[in-house]
Amino acid sequence: MAPTSFLSGRSAVLLDDWALSFLPIPFTPSRTSPAKKLLFVCSILPPSLPDPYRFSSASCYRSSQFSYRSRSGMARTAMDETTDSGAFNRSPSTFRNFISRDKSSQFPAEPGRYHLYISYACPWASRCLSFLKLKKLDRAISFSVVKSKFERTKESDEHMGWVFPTSGSEEPGAEPDPLNGAKSIRELYEIASSNYGGKFTVPVLWDKKLGTIVNNESSEIIRMLNTEFNEFAENAALDLYPSHLQPKIEEVNKWVYDAINNGVYKCGFAKKQGPYEEAVETLYTALNKCEDILSKQRYICGGTLTEADIRLFVTLIRFDEVYVVHFKCNKKFLREYPNLFNYTKDIFQIPGMKETVNMGHIKRHYYGSHPSINPFGIIPVGPNVDYSAPHDRDRFPC
Repeated sequence: MAPTSFLSGRSAVLLDDWALSFLPIPFTPSRTSPAKKLLFVCSILPPSLPDPYRFSSASCYRSSQFSYRSRSGMARTAMDETTDSGAFNRSPSTFRNFISRDKSSQFPAEPGRYHLYISYACPWASRCLSFLKLKKLDRAISFSVVKSKFERTKESDEHMGWVFPTSGSEEPGAEPDPLNGAKSIRELYEIASSNYGGKFTVPVLWDKKLGTIVNNESSEIIRMLNTEFNEFAENAALDLYPSHLQPKIEEVNKWVYDAINNGVYKCGFAKKQGPYEEAVETLYTALNKCEDILSKQRYICGGTLTEADIRLFVTLIRFDEVYVVHFKCNKKFLREYPNLFNYTKDIFQIPGMKETVNMGHIKRHYYGSHPSINPFGIIPVGPNVDYSAPHDRDRFPC
């Protein structure tokens, strides 16, 4: 009999013939879900089971969420990406093709050819939608939005991920897949690659002509949207990655990503106290650094709006509503940073940016999709921050 593999939130368990022989009653793998199988095995395993198979039924029941992994062992959601030390470690994106203004390239920039799949809840996807709106590329590149909360992506396994609604009225702001009729983002990955073994993430930049994924790395997609579609952009003059600021942008992106964008996830997904406290300290050191920088200039790289501001904004707009509570980033609210808070309002009020923020989707996703953090899925009623309120950032010259 082939080894039977289970994965709980605490540990992976591989039961082979020898281990199964220790069970007090016969056990036959069936079509029962992996989660139910694991709970069943936990309940009947005798204390005499030798290492490395010994684990407590209490730990199984305590971890009511079960993570589905591919046969290759790759993580299928960010919740799976914790190391043995308990620290969160995000894996890289895998589809990395580039759309070019060069008409002879494999993926040339063409109006109507590409489609962006996003979630309003996801900060990485929101970066891309922000660029789409700021560059006014809506007529050249279509986009659609998944439901806010993770749901089962297939009946055959336990994977929870981004899914499409069955109708446009199921959840305001979300819509069925208009291109492939897919039920989930997972289906799009499996259309693009039948043996794909990675995470099923958004954003997804889709090629309608070739019927495949071009790119799923937000930092690369925003660069394409910034320059490669200028022929079709209604705001082609806007350059969010100007050549004279590129070294500065790269420098800021590096520490903002590690300490803030990904830093809040390091806090929220940590499974041990040490990595959590280290991530919190790093996060607030970086926020203090931002507060100091923004006390002297309007934007994070100077007097000009750049991609570094958009990348920072998508985390800040979620901070008080989600990360303070859900990810335990509670040393200080964003509202307690006068420069950061006004900066966030300033960017939110740029034409087009408000359309990229759907706080209902954001809160329903985080509080409803991570039951190991919030098992009852209760959504806090506040604080309902008004980012349309006046700000003081125009005191700095642009």
